[in-house]
Amino acid sequence: MIEKTGRPAYMQIADELRRQIRSGSLPPGTALPSITQLCRRYDVSASVVKAAISVLRTEGLIVGQQGKGVFVRDPGSAAGREVAETSEIMEQLVEIRATLRDLRERVADLESAVFQEPKRSGERGK
Repeated sequence: MIEKTGRPAYMQIADELRRQIRSGSLPPGTALPSITQLCRRYDVSASVVKAAISVLRTEGLIVGQQGKGVFVRDPGSAAGREVAETSEIMEQLVEIRATLRDLRERVADLESAVFQEPKRSGERGK
């Protein structure tokens, strides 16, 4: 199922699992197939499958339970709401950083216009 498109295999697997979660094929509370099963299904190594799972965990779509497996997270749960809030905060931080970058550039432009470097002794009329 992994295609040679230039997109990393772990991202292709994460994309496929994400589609299954969002379509309801893997509803909240459902266990993901084991790493071994996913390795066989996609014909990849365990490290590739683990990287895909890590992507989905970071996105808040799944949660691991030690000794039990990896499960689709319920978006209505407290943990699911926390992930949504964190995502919103991250978006706001991106906007704030962009605004600060813009302000930094504007201040630098103003400073260079107002405070031109004084001529050093030994330099002639530049």
